[in-house]
Amino acid sequence: MAKNLLIVESPAKAKTIEGYLGKDFTVKSSYGHIRDLIKSEDAIDINNNFNQKYEVPVDKKQIVSELKKLAKEADIVWLASDEDREGEAISWHLFETLGLKEPDTRRIVFHEITKPAIMKAIENPRKIDYNLVNAQQARRVLDRLVGFELSPVLWKKVKPSLSAGRVQSVAVRLIVDREREVNKFLSEAAFKVVAIFGTGRNAFKAELPNRFEKQEEAEKFLQDCVQAIFDIKSLETRPAKRSPAAPFTTSTLQQEASRKLGYSVARTMQVAQRLYESGYITYMRTDSVNLSDTALDAAQKEIKSAYGDKYHQLRKYKTKNASAQEAHEAIRPTYFNNHTIDGESNEKRLYELIWKRAIASQMSEAQFEKTVAKINISTRNEDLVANGEVMKFDGFLKVYLESNDEEEDNQTADGENAILPPLTKGQVLQLQEMTATERFSRPPARYTEASLVKKLEELGIGRPSTYAPTISTIQNRGYVVKEEREGRQRTFKVMTLKGESIVKEEKTENTGAEKNKLFPTDIGAVVNDFLVLHFKGIVDFNFTAGVEKQFDEIAQGLQDWTKMIRTFYDPFHKDVQTTLETADKATGERELGVHPESGKKMSVRIGRYGPFVQVGENPSDESEEKPAYASLRTGQSIETITLEQALELFKLPKVVGEFEGKPMKVAIGRFGPYISHNSAFISVPKEVDPLDVTEAEAIELIQVKRKKDAEKLIKAFDEDETVKVLNGRWGPYIEFGKLNVKIPKDKDPLTLTFDDCKALADAMPKDAKKGRFGKAATAAKPAAKKAPAKKKAVVKKK
Repeated sequence: MAKNLLIVESPAKAKTIEGYLGKDFTVKSSYGHIRDLIKSEDAIDINNNFNQKYEVPVDKKQIVSELKKLAKEADIVWLASDEDREGEAISWHLFETLGLKEPDTRRIVFHEITKPAIMKAIENPRKIDYNLVNAQQARRVLDRLVGFELSPVLWKKVKPSLSAGRVQSVAVRLIVDREREVNKFLSEAAFKVVAIFGTGRNAFKAELPNRFEKQEEAEKFLQDCVQAIFDIKSLETRPAKRSPAAPFTTSTLQQEASRKLGYSVARTMQVAQRLYESGYITYMRTDSVNLSDTALDAAQKEIKSAYGDKYHQLRKYKTKNASAQEAHEAIRPTYFNNHTIDGESNEKRLYELIWKRAIASQMSEAQFEKTVAKINISTRNEDLVANGEVMKFDGFLKVYLESNDEEEDNQTADGENAILPPLTKGQVLQLQEMTATERFSRPPARYTEASLVKKLEELGIGRPSTYAPTISTIQNRGYVVKEEREGRQRTFKVMTLKGESIVKEEKTENTGAEKNKLFPTDIGAVVNDFLVLHFKGIVDFNFTAGVEKQFDEIAQGLQDWTKMIRTFYDPFHKDVQTTLETADKATGERELGVHPESGKKMSVRIGRYGPFVQVGENPSDESEEKPAYASLRTGQSIETITLEQALELFKLPKVVGEFEGKPMKVAIGRFGPYISHNSAFISVPKEVDPLDVTEAEAIELIQVKRKKDAEKLIKAFDEDETVKVLNGRWGPYIEFGKLNVKIPKDKDPLTLTFDDCKALADAMPKDAKKGRFGKAATAAKPAAKKAPAKKKAVVKKK
């Protein structure tokens, strides 16, 4: 048996490290956390210094048992979990759970998984840093208390099955506030004037710096230019430089991978973790832009070798964020001479992005010559301006150019970085064409995952390890959706001066189209408003950032974590009690007006199954007429739906004809539009408007569904028509009434008898966990007959 047991968090990391250490070391993985707070309310003893009760989950008991056995046989146990607070807490959990003794335990950390880094860490072990553990415990305890106490309030006052989190609620508030800014925004039009001078290769653009608010003013300007003489009033040429961006932090990597590669924040972190565990990059959870001296030397050597001496420029970046966690390095390649790696496509692309960003940070500035030409108009007081730029030395741009959110939103200026032809002061210019184009002011941009991370970081909310789980959680909870939305057609006016005539045109453009933007759902907005009204601290940006600073102080040993929690918890708990006793139920109700035919009040609000429109008042006794209801359609919101749009919803359900002697009814349900026929439910495709479904189209959809069902059916039984052997997405299974039953690998689906199916169904555990089979599958089954809800990925750390 090896004298040393080294425990890391993931099997991939274990495999990489095992190759660096000799036969004296056994390297094993804990597969992330090995224990967690128990699920019940007494997990935290509020009256006894917030003492916690932990348990080893069922799926970790075998791992813990194996690690305990190996730890007893080893002389020294090395705890090598990640170097951040969560990693420190994992080491502490291992120390406690495995019953380790301090003299025989070593804690080691490293920024990269390379042989020199691992050997250096083993030569410089330390003890578990309980300040870091306490900071992580404080976050874990505080978030559990907030979740456990807030959720029942939301169940009672908003809707069952809701939950709330401390950082997540602030993220939702940012998205709700931005959506309301967009909805309230009133676009203003103005005319932008652009002239084109010269011909062929010598043609260039010039722009009028100011815009005209009225069409008449723009037209008068063009008219005045018909007989005008244009000449160069002034030429200003000056050198300009551009410096590279700092190496990646967690936040900037998430932003740039979103812009350049189209990766979600969660995907970026998953891929980065694989790169780290394979030894390709340094640790991917960091808010430091620092590079080690070893890294600076390696970058210098590679730049001089690959591009030449003049491309190197030593830079030492300092982290501006005062609350930056432990002194990590920035995210960089472990070996700068590896320009690329072997691996999956997404791993190669992210690695190359990290390599380019890190290497560019140590390269020379790009040098330009910028020219600004002012053009005199003989008949007007205004000047036209032309900007040009010529690159004199590419420097770091040979490797990498940083993107930004404005580029993503197509907000780059026309003619930017154009090259101007040779010009001289006083030179008379030939006007080729001049246009005055109507342009509209734009609302604030909705958040992408990347720009939300940037905003959270600016506000000091969350830390490198929290961005990805926060963004995943708010989507998984249904408070926020990331989606594409089609724009709408808008007309705009264009006036073009060519020669001596002005041509007026009306053109159309698509506006308001969104791609991968974050939108609040109705329930997200209602929960947000409820929390803002009753729990200001939970959703207050400064307060939440202040809590993060207190965690940092605990990590530095400057504050007692239990006192910090007590200061937060006591007033929060009081707010919970008051809200439960006094707050009204929140529905987000909004009056739309009155029904044009019946004169009854029309309103919209959140209900148990989502947002809906109601016609009429709720009856005070059973004899009164009940109101009519209609669910909102995808993309509609209780905050923006109009009376006219609401009236459209009541055109469904409608009968579109008969098939096989039974009516076919088109309706909209909780999961979207569907056709009901003879107790069967058939989803209406997204591209088909349910209001336009014809009898022939409905019959075709029914027949297509039947064909699919027939292909799905493997076997049916005369004994019970509700028992079937079906071919599912993950292979054959038994549908036994409302239960989906897994078929063992040694059973042939074709040979199963009714008794076999019944025996397998009876053997299903009564408390089946959520998953493909059991209660979750049963609950989801009726819904699938309508329009299946979209699956959302749940992303967990490790």
